[in-house]
Amino acid sequence: MEPLPDAPIIDVHTHFMPQRVLDKVWAYFDSAGPLTGRPWPITYRTDEGERLATLRALGVRAFPSLNYAHRPGMAQWLNDWSTDFAARVPEAIHSATFYPEPGAAEYTQAAVDTGARIFKVHVQVGDYPLDDPRLDDVWPVLERSRTPIVMHAGNGPAPGRFTGPAAVRDLLERHPRLVLVIAHMGMPDYGDFLDIARAHPDVHLDTTMAFTDFTEALTPFPTDRLDDLAELGDRVLFGSDFPNIPYRYEHAVQVITDLGLGDDWTRAVLHDNAARLLGE
Repeated sequence: MEPLPDAPIIDVHTHFMPQRVLDKVWAYFDSAGPLTGRPWPITYRTDEGERLATLRALGVRAFPSLNYAHRPGMAQWLNDWSTDFAARVPEAIHSATFYPEPGAAEYTQAAVDTGARIFKVHVQVGDYPLDDPRLDDVWPVLERSRTPIVMHAGNGPAPGRFTGPAAVRDLLERHPRLVLVIAHMGMPDYGDFLDIARAHPDVHLDTTMAFTDFTEALTPFPTDRLDDLAELGDRVLFGSDFPNIPYRYEHAVQVITDLGLGDDWTRAVLHDNAARLLGE
């Protein structure tokens, strides 16, 4: 495996999880369940040490664990695991999660206080609304700390009960100082989420799975919005979804460079924007 050429990479959307959790995630993808909707082979189904070695060999210099909770009583345990992961993996970006439940604001604040630099929210898998009243005290914690939140709130690869751009717009009306990173660029509603990012300077988009052959086959990015993507170049961040991707990592990088938006734009997306946002 050769390192990717000419640019270090910061990947804001990777998953490192307790093995029993990751095994369940892989089993779901293997089953082509309703949230995926089609066969989804896992390219990097290896042990943690080999997965870390793969990213290092590719020149990825920073990446988060991005655990996410899908039921009560899970978030704190995952946060503890992610804290340990960040302590033992030099390249790890300390991440955390939360779930609508009693005590969520307290453990979210504790995660911030102990160094979490990025949070993950998965509205589709978690199956909860962003305006759940049990989150009313959580959002202000993250507004005050200005900690970025990688938020899977789009309707892809299949819509959930609470996904879609309207929910994100409503959240930002109530909490305009949240720093959001919209996972997968909000696919398939790319245009709506580009508009949200244009209207809110603290909203970013991550490229996770966008532009790849796997995604373009069903939900292609609208070519008439490439100019908007270029204009938002300082708020587009590279993400991969490693290891849970049905193609080689190099392909996810190549499709970004193949957009033809210029060397400066590409370098910013692959590295500089995340470095600035996360203090890397």
